[in-house]
Amino acid sequence: MFRRREPVPFAFLAEADRFRSNVTPPPRGRASFGEMAGRWLLGLTLVAGLVGALVLGMPALSTPSSTPVQQSQASQGH
Repeated sequence: MFRRREPVPFAFLAEADRFRSNVTPPPRGRASFGEMAGRWLLGLTLVAGLVGALVLGMPALSTPSSTPVQQSQASQGH
């Protein structure tokens, strides 16, 4: 008559979103000078790498403007 529902595995995960803790986490500690310097150095290295790749790649992307464009004889009608 009445069908019994089977327990769902990991049903506690569905209940976890309803749970709210009243315990506040401890405040984050302030970063030390070494950590701040390391972050700045890493950021500066990444930016310098991107700028260097752009500077080295620009000559390969540009076409030389001083040399005249060569046309084949077929395009001249010969």
